[in-house]
Parts: sequence; structure tokens; C-alpha cells
Amino acid sequence: MAKGYRPVDRDQVFLFPPDMREWLPADHPVWLVIRVVEQHLDTGAFHAARRTGGAGAPGYDPDMLLAVLVWAYANGVTSSRRIEQLCGTDVAFRVICAQNLPDHATIARFRGCFGAAIAGFFAEVLGLCARLGMGKLGVVALDGMKIAAGASRAANRTEAKLAQLASEIVARHAGTDAAEDELFGDARGDEVPGDVWRPGRRDERIRAALASLRAEREAAGKAQQDRAEAFRARQRAGRRTGCSPDSAAVALAEEKLARVTAAQQAKIDDWEARNARSLAQTGTRLGHPPRRPASQHVRVRQAAARLERARRRQAEAARRAADRERSRKGPGPVRNLTDPDSRLMPVRGGGFIQGYNAQNVTSADGLIIATELTNDSADSRWFEPMVRAAEDAAALITASRPAARQDAARIGLLLADAGYCSQHNLTAPGPDRLIAVGKHRGLEHAARSGGAAGRHRAGPAAQAMAGRLKTEDGLTAYRQRGHIAETPHGHIKHNLRFRQLSVRGKAAAAAEWAFTAAVHNLLKAITSGHLTTQALAALPA
Repeated sequence: MAKGYRPVDRDQVFLFPPDMREWLPADHPVWLVIRVVEQHLDTGAFHAARRTGGAGAPGYDPDMLLAVLVWAYANGVTSSRRIEQLCGTDVAFRVICAQNLPDHATIARFRGCFGAAIAGFFAEVLGLCARLGMGKLGVVALDGMKIAAGASRAANRTEAKLAQLASEIVARHAGTDAAEDELFGDARGDEVPGDVWRPGRRDERIRAALASLRAEREAAGKAQQDRAEAFRARQRAGRRTGCSPDSAAVALAEEKLARVTAAQQAKIDDWEARNARSLAQTGTRLGHPPRRPASQHVRVRQAAARLERARRRQAEAARRAADRERSRKGPGPVRNLTDPDSRLMPVRGGGFIQGYNAQNVTSADGLIIATELTNDSADSRWFEPMVRAAEDAAALITASRPAARQDAARIGLLLADAGYCSQHNLTAPGPDRLIAVGKHRGLEHAARSGGAAGRHRAGPAAQAMAGRLKTEDGLTAYRQRGHIAETPHGHIKHNLRFRQLSVRGKAAAAAEWAFTAAVHNLLKAITSGHLTTQALAALPA
């Protein structure tokens, strides 16, 4: 039992060792982060974005700011104000800063200027991990992850509401101009200096959101017209066409009616011309005259009836679409005023978030080798671009490894869930792949019972994939997908506590997400034991 308490003496002048290297143990991970950023990564792109040599106080070293952000994101801190506080109170942050503490505005500006430099930073970290022996590409997995944007769902507006807001802005600006003209005449008045004044960002976001919605609607209409025209072209060429789109059925019926009417009218005109020549030459009238006008011919009436049925079907389809639109629980196509690039994304368990969809290819040892932040809620169309990005990453890993181990850096098998299943993705060029044709539990049930997994998918490629996933080898290989693909997502969201982007706009958000993926890879190298002081010492600086 203690005889007393240790003294609490707050009058000590200095308790820290005079050497900063003694503030933390030598095996603390922060020393690895500092050494990696300063000695083993090419940070020239970050330096190129900074201006030096002018008047004023010296700027902060980009390597130091980059190491601060890496350590902050590795510890689940993304707020620039919170990072500023930790630089003054947390020993690890103070060691990175070397007592030269940046304020939150400096940190926020540096992060906001990531831009294209982050793509190089991600590749540099991936190359470092490859030099350390990481990047197992025998089996990789592709998966999407919804990540919240720095915007509220309540800031979404429909096209009609955006048009109303834009009109109000125009009217308000016109009223302001008229009042200022009356007040100042030709003089400029008491205006704000040009280097301080900035245009209203909200007005810009409203206009950008409205333009995006209109462009999307026009693109959807053009795509429908293109599908209808392609169907009509196939039918004219005599190829099998299947069911016609509603937009093509009416046009095809109109073309058929015009063609049949013209053909019948041509027969009538030909008889009348021959009859006129006979009357002029012999004075006799030809027999078998047309008994009815072209519009009353049986084939013309049949074509007209088909056209009327097609129009009724088109009107019925439009009515059903209008009913669905009226009964829709959500507002329909919308854009967000805070971040017009973000979208409403469905999430597991129901509901929506305002955010983005991050596409990631992960190696068997947990590295994110390729990543892309999209605002597309569907995964399928991103399969081929991500396969190309993964192949580029495999080439980078190959180039980073010693020559004796370069043969191993090839993608052997790519795994993806049912969200990527399509005839195009199953047959696109690239590595061998297993793409689920249903939910995982459906695949397990189909393998045991011999039935179908999920809904029936037509096409020989989908049927062949379903058969392959019923085999023991195919199902055993696919069972790796959950661990490989989902583990990095869980680490980022739960361990790094990165659940929402801090910046707005797709370009800035994509840079922050790529930076987070690079931090994940760096942490994976540290926690797996590949990135150590001894391993770094063996690498060329």
C-alpha cells in the first residue's frame, strides 16, 4: 500500500527533454510517417503548387503539412480546426510540425489545393508498398462504397424549383442594377475592391445544378432517340430486332403506313396513266379500274390500324409514367445546392444518403490498388474502367518490384458482386473474373440444390458464369470476395472514422478520397509489419 501521493508540482520550468527525438519512443509510427514522406515519396507536385521567394513571412514546408494530414487522417481527424488544436496539444503532431504550428486556414488551403498531385501521391504510396513486398494480385476484388458528401439531403431541389430560384436571382439582380443606376448614375459608387470581392457562390451553384439537370434530361431523351433509331435501322436491314421501344413503334408504324399508301397510290396512278393513253390512242377504256381510293385499301387500313394501336400504347405508357411520377415517394431528379456534383445514393438497409460512390479494387493483402470516386449510384458501368485502372496498377507494382519477383505481379482472378453482372462485363477483355449472378446466399443455395441463384439472367455468358459458380472451385474462389473487398471499407469507415467527405465538388472530393485510400495503404504497410525502420533503411531514399 502506498504511503502517500506523488507530488503535483506545476511550477517545474521544463519537463520535456531538450531533444525532440526523445519525446516519443523510437518505434512510434509517427517516425515512419515522417521518414516516408520526407525521404521515400516524391512530393514535387505539392512543392510546385506553392509560391516562394516573394515578400512576407516564409511559408510552411509542404512535406510537413502533408505528414500532418497523413497522421491526422490515420487517426480519424479530418477537421482543420481540430488538426490545429492537436498541433499544439498532441506530442506526435508537435513532433511532425517541429513546433512550427500551422493554423487551420493554412491546413484547409493546403488540402483544398491537392488537385492532380494526389494521383501521384497515391501511386507513390502504392509503389512504396510494392517495394516492401506488398501487393498480392493473384486474387483481387472490385467493390463500390457509398460515402457521404459534405452536403445535406435537405438542400436538394427539383428542376422546377431550381428554375424558380434562377428566375428570382435574375429579377433580384435586375432590381439591384436599376436601383444602383438611379442612385449612382454612371459612377461606380462605393464598390468593394476587386481583389476582395467575390461573386455569389450560391448563385453559381444554382445555375450549375439547373444546367446539370437539363443536360441529364436532354441526354436521356437523346439516348432514347438513339435506341429507337438503332432499332429502326436493324429492322430496315432485315435483322432480328426483338420488341420495339415505345418511341420507335409509332415511327415505324407511320413509316409503314406511308410506304403502303404510296405503293397503293402508285398502282392507282399507273392505271390512270395507262387508261389515259388508251383513251387517246384507241378511244377505249381499260378494264379493272381501281375500286376504291388508296386510303380505303385493305393493307392501308391495316397499317392505319397498327399506327392507331401504337399511338394508344404510347399514350398509355406516358400515362403510366405520369402516374408513377405522381406516386413517387421521392422528389424525382434533383440536384443539391450545397454540392451539385453529389447525388442521392441508396444504401444497404434502405434509405438514401447525399454522397458519392467510390469504386475500389483491392488486393488479397488489403491494398487499394485502384480507386475512383463517382457520382453514379450504379456499379455496372464502372467495371471496365476499373479493370483498366487495376491493370495499370499491376504494371506499376511490377515496375516497383525487384526483377526476380516481377512475374508474380499479375492479376490472376478478379471478383465482383452481382451489381457488376452484365453481358458486356462478363465478356469484356481483361483478366479472368468471377461476377456473381445473385446474392451470396443465393449462390450458396444454388450450389447445394442445383437451382438458380437470384433472378434468371439471359445470355450465354451469364449462364456460363452461373454454372461456374455452382462448382466447388468457383464458389470457393468467390467466397474470398467479402473479405478482400469489404475489409478496407470497414477499416476506413470504422477504424479511421472517415464517413463523410470534408470538401465539396467532385474534383476536390475525389482528391480527398484518393488521399484517404493512400493513407489506408500506408497504415496497412505499418500494421502488417512490412513498413519498419529496418525495411526503410534497406530501401534507397
